[in-house]
Amino acid sequence: MPSAPRKSSALPRLCLSSGCRGILFAAFLLVFTAASLAAADKLEILPLDQVKPGMQGVAYTIFAGDRIEKFDLEVIGVLPNLMGPKQSIILVQLKGPKVEHTGVVAGMSGSPVYLEGKLAGALSLKFGIFTKEPLAGVTPIENMLEVQAAAETPTAHSGTAAEMAETSSLGPETQLASSAAPAQYPLPAEIAQRVGGGRSAYLAPIETPLVFSGFHAAALGRFAEQLAGYGLVATQGGTSAPQPDDAHLEPGDMVGMVLVRGDLSIQAACTVTLVTSDRVFACGHPFLGFGSLQMPMSRGRVVTTLSSELASTKIVNSGGLIGTITQDRLTTVLGRLGAAPRMIPVELSIATPAVEKKFHFELMENAKLTPLLVSISAFNGLVSNTAYGEGTTFRLTGGIDIAGHSRVILENMFAPTDLFMPDGIFVAGTVQNVFTRIFSNPYEAARIERIALRVESIPERRVASIESAWSEKSEAHPGEAVNVKVLLRPYRGAPVIQEVPITIPPQAARGATLRILVSDSETLNRMSRLFTFAPQGRLAGLEQLITLLNRERRNNRLYVTLLQPTPTLLVEDKELPNAPLSEINVLDQRRSSGGTFLLRESTAGEWSVPRNEVISGFASVTITVK
Repeated sequence: MPSAPRKSSALPRLCLSSGCRGILFAAFLLVFTAASLAAADKLEILPLDQVKPGMQGVAYTIFAGDRIEKFDLEVIGVLPNLMGPKQSIILVQLKGPKVEHTGVVAGMSGSPVYLEGKLAGALSLKFGIFTKEPLAGVTPIENMLEVQAAAETPTAHSGTAAEMAETSSLGPETQLASSAAPAQYPLPAEIAQRVGGGRSAYLAPIETPLVFSGFHAAALGRFAEQLAGYGLVATQGGTSAPQPDDAHLEPGDMVGMVLVRGDLSIQAACTVTLVTSDRVFACGHPFLGFGSLQMPMSRGRVVTTLSSELASTKIVNSGGLIGTITQDRLTTVLGRLGAAPRMIPVELSIATPAVEKKFHFELMENAKLTPLLVSISAFNGLVSNTAYGEGTTFRLTGGIDIAGHSRVILENMFAPTDLFMPDGIFVAGTVQNVFTRIFSNPYEAARIERIALRVESIPERRVASIESAWSEKSEAHPGEAVNVKVLLRPYRGAPVIQEVPITIPPQAARGATLRILVSDSETLNRMSRLFTFAPQGRLAGLEQLITLLNRERRNNRLYVTLLQPTPTLLVEDKELPNAPLSEINVLDQRRSSGGTFLLRESTAGEWSVPRNEVISGFASVTITVK
């Protein structure tokens, strides 16, 4: 029995007659794309004003394997201005045994729709859930082609970190959660009643499968919810080896938007609507709505379609890289075949007392997404390790190499807690926080050259709290050494006393009362964060931000800070202790142009002692200079 052909021979693509060329020229002139599409005079499209209820048509998509299949549809009507001014939608009913069984499938968005043999648009919206009739919305092809015209104007911007560095200082998790609201487009009452819907009947974008390969279910459950508001359905899939025909796309094929690739892989998948020259139109709706961007584009290989009463979805493997996604707009995702954009290389090592595993992968470079992707990957590396278990202490080391700047050093320790959340989430959150502060800085775009992370797991809870502190002397001379003793209570262990030698400054004023602050790292880091999350222009630039990040104290050290009752000026990333009144007055008059804070105390010295455990708490002691 011969194997089935990959492509459907009935797929209409070109019209070569002079009459067709005339229609095409008028259509492309309407959307200002005639000059930019070299093959415009060969593509036959159906303008929206020619779409009428009752029209019969077909659409093309892949349900399994690599075969593009055809299914029938009928136009119910046109919904004017449904998505906004001059953003109409064609409402259709899908017909045929497969689509009546699966309904509208996640990953089907972008499937080209032909009416009377002419390209009318792309499947993009679906009607409700648990519906008995497979109803769908079609984005008109004219609205999709407009994106290319807009993209080729001089005002178009790239979406890499260089162009998105002006995002707010909120973390990507917060930004996505605050801006992501599932799009819903209410149907007119007469249409809703006609298709059996109530007053709240609406169309929503067809879900886009977000395919995770090499990820543990715990990582998916923890992070995938953050992207759900964008209409992404988290699924587990795989990767397939690059093939010579990966870049040979036809309408109905699948393409992937690549977020992570390598030992770990995350990609979203849509159906191709139109291929013209080296341009690829897909989805018929936005992926994340980021506008202009630079995202790797891959070939999508469908394994099968999972049918569900709630939400059917395609299971897709990620193929080879074939180009770049350049536009992510309301009506389409636009890509260009050819070279893929650079990605950020990452080396992740997970070490246990028995074994060490190393992962190599690359991340898409994007101000909003990259910090979240690093966090997901780090957390996944932990929980997918066979030696992982709750009640584990983690030691994080590594760094971020930034072109033209000092290295950002990552070093910290994290103890488990009794909170109802995975212990590994604290490592992931810290990594995400650092990346957010780098990417969202208002000074310059940070070009990340390389990321190296190593997480060592210690199978016990290593944490100690500060119970009390005291000094062996209540009075001391300037320049005299003093031992500060700290009572530490380890988790379920006997208390221990840690001695920290300090020195009274030689210039300390006689009769002054100094405060000795014994603390954990977080107590001292709070002041540093005043700089990094301060209003724009607080620091001199990215290098000073990196300096502050590297200066932050570590969780596994006990800190002793000597404070004197004289004001301290914080100017940019510098601390100016014992500031005279004249200097305070001068800088106070310039607060609008600089970043100045005034503290009641000045730091006269800081000492720390490394501990093989996480320190928490604080205590104060006073000493008089005699």
